[in-house]
Amino acid sequence: MTGTRRTVAALFLLPALVLLGALVVYPIGYSLVRSFYDRSGDGFAGVDNYKALFTDDGIRTALKNNVIWVVFAPTVATALGLIFAVLTERVRWGTAFKLVVFMPMAISMLAAGIIFRLVYDQDPDKGVANAVWVGVHDTFAESSAFPKAHPGRDSPLRAEDGGFITRTPVRTGVPVALPLVGVAPDQMPGSAQKAVQARPEQGEITGTAWQDFTRGKGVGTLGAPDPSELGYAGMKIEAVKDGKVVASTKAAADGTFTLPGEADGALLRLPASNFEEAYNGLDWLGPSLVTPAIIGSYIWMWAGFAMVLIAAGLAGIPRELLEAARVDGASEWQVFRRVTVPLLAPVLAVVAVTLMINVLKVFDLVFIIAPGSSQDDANVLALELYRKGFSEDQPGIASAIAVFLLLLVIPVMWFNVRRLRREVRR
Repeated sequence: MTGTRRTVAALFLLPALVLLGALVVYPIGYSLVRSFYDRSGDGFAGVDNYKALFTDDGIRTALKNNVIWVVFAPTVATALGLIFAVLTERVRWGTAFKLVVFMPMAISMLAAGIIFRLVYDQDPDKGVANAVWVGVHDTFAESSAFPKAHPGRDSPLRAEDGGFITRTPVRTGVPVALPLVGVAPDQMPGSAQKAVQARPEQGEITGTAWQDFTRGKGVGTLGAPDPSELGYAGMKIEAVKDGKVVASTKAAADGTFTLPGEADGALLRLPASNFEEAYNGLDWLGPSLVTPAIIGSYIWMWAGFAMVLIAAGLAGIPRELLEAARVDGASEWQVFRRVTVPLLAPVLAVVAVTLMINVLKVFDLVFIIAPGSSQDDANVLALELYRKGFSEDQPGIASAIAVFLLLLVIPVMWFNVRRLRREVRR
């Protein structure tokens, strides 16, 4: 009647309202006003700053990347969270698995960025991603052991199509010397043995392919195997006549090889496959893969968050409905697709929308993981806001980006709040 309760309530709310106004309302209002002024803040720029959002190449790249982030990151993280939650529901070690998957949430974005900067390192000896990728690649397509081998002085070989070929045809009964240099001793195959001079064989082509180099000035004989020189174990040799391969073989551990009589009068070719550079994996942080790579690190962090929320929703599903579906003859896939997922739809929507809001503001991972050479290709709106505001000293455009981000987030937040209110009413 006297309004005392309203006064007391207002007094209790006043500190919160002051903080809300100082930390939320005022910054939003100031950013909105500042977005209509030029760089100095003195001249009115109208909507020029907002036009820059769609004409500036850097901002347009950021917009495109943000669309990719919003479409893929929440979808994949939510899907993985659903799979983890459902599959671990019935196993004994499910709790331990959930703990391990959720653990990345305890790591800051900065620390996660540093971790994945190392994971995506180009060098397979440092980067885990390329170490695995190179290991799988080399299982099916082994790299050459002689990528830097080449003919030395007065060599009987000449270059051709990435490989080398003899200058003159070979004859049966006459041993052929195929000397090469350029392979470091520690890079020679482990199976390589001391090179030996091939013996002549009647009706066959014999020869030796070896590392024709001995340490020390004036040491060793040029064009002939010396005691300290190693054979090119596994080197592929082809006999070519009229542009066609008539015979081929591989050198033994001591570098010797034998070809049948059909190779008489042919040129011997060391094909380019002998000298291919070792496979070094993918350039994960290059212009084409940097955004998917960073999204992968984000999913690693947030899949656990999605899993925990979905698992909580899964625990609230009446077991009678699942059992009734099984009794009616539904398979586990049908139970999952037609019963579990529809009942979890509200939870899945909340998780997906929450992650959408989160990815619209992503900054830390992109700033830390993307190297300077490809940061423009990985650019997102939050990073572009930082760059325009601090690196390029364009506060007007930075404020316009901030307002634009707010406008993008508001519909998603409104959808989330509306759904939560609907759930409360139920």
